[in-house]
Amino acid sequence: MKKQQGFTLIELIMVIVILGILAAFALPRFVNLGGDARAATVQGAYGSVKAASALTHASWLAKNNAALTSIDVEGGTVTMIATSGYPAATAIADAAGVTAADFTITTTGGTTTMSANGATTPASCQVSYTEPAATAGAVPTISVVDTGC
Repeated sequence: MKKQQGFTLIELIMVIVILGILAAFALPRFVNLGGDARAATVQGAYGSVKAASALTHASWLAKNNAALTSIDVEGGTVTMIATSGYPAATAIADAAGVTAADFTITTTGGTTTMSANGATTPASCQVSYTEPAATAGAVPTISVVDTGC
């Protein structure tokens, strides 16, 4: 008679338990992909705001007209601050291509805040643009926070 070979029921159960433990440790890493995607979206918006600010300012400088209050960019009009030549807070989201589909956009005074939709802590998952002071040579303040996405 030949000796039978194979797994016993106890060995099979042990393999299943080990796989279950490994899955329990690996699963949380894959669950937070939404937060990582929102953080990447916020970082992309930050880059877009910085680029839009720089490009519209360069266009304003090239026009060589200190009284210019708007610039045409890609079929749209961007309101500019005449003293500094940077976009107004009310116009930066449109100039950067940041839309309400992905962000909640609020403007208070000279600051526009773009918070990612669906963030666990919207105040910690946003891009802020603050208009420059009304003096020549002043630059806007652009900041990003992505710790609460």
